Amino acid sequence: MAEELKLFRTWSSPFALRVIHALKIKGLEYENIFEDLSSKSASLLQYNPVNKKVPVLVHNGKPICESLVILEYIDETWKQCPLLPRDPYEKAEARFWAKFGDEKLLSLIWNVLITQGKQLEEATAEAVQNLKLIEEQLKDKKFFGGETIGYLDIAFGWTVNLISILEEIIDQKLVDEEKLPLLSAWMQNFSDDPVIKDCWPPRDKMITKYQAMREPYLKKVVSQ
Repeated sequence: MAEELKLFRTWSSPFALRVIHALKIKGLEYENIFEDLSSKSASLLQYNPVNKKVPVLVHNGKPICESLVILEYIDETWKQCPLLPRDPYEKAEARFWAKFGDEKLLSLIWNVLITQGKQLEEATAEAVQNLKLIEEQLKDKKFFGGETIGYLDIAFGWTVNLISILEEIIDQKLVDEEKLPLLSAWMQNFSDDPVIKDCWPPRDKMITKYQAMREPYLKKVVSQ
């Protein structure tokens, strides 16, 4: 029986992009179903009634939700081009840092987006401090997974796109080549990979989107 894969996503979701990267690396065919989150489809609500958000991967009619969970499902279901390390300790480490990225780093990067002045300086310093922790995981490695892109690279993939867009918006560097050389090199290697580079959303649209997201917070600060 032919595999049926449907991915419910938005055009810009960094979490959906993780799933796309994994599917592409595995060489899997899938159908994109784009959602308008201001008017969610009945199908999305049916497949993800708990969180009502994307991404949702539907495999032969069965939905899998949450991007990191989806990555593991993909890796366990299709064995080619393994993403997670086989070693139990290395696998646990990869899961830990992926969770760190979502639960800690993402909120710090968001704080950089929505602040200015002294608050922006403080937010940037804290973000860079935590980016250094991530860089330490790259010692003697091209990718977090070694010589090829793996689970943790895909989990951190959002930083490659979002941080460069954020740097342009705030006109300030977060990942400096001199201060974070390993992370900077990884971002370039990841972004330039033939499978990855064709998946990025339109940069001009992303900049417009995040500028629009930033403005209400800055106006709120000014009015206080």
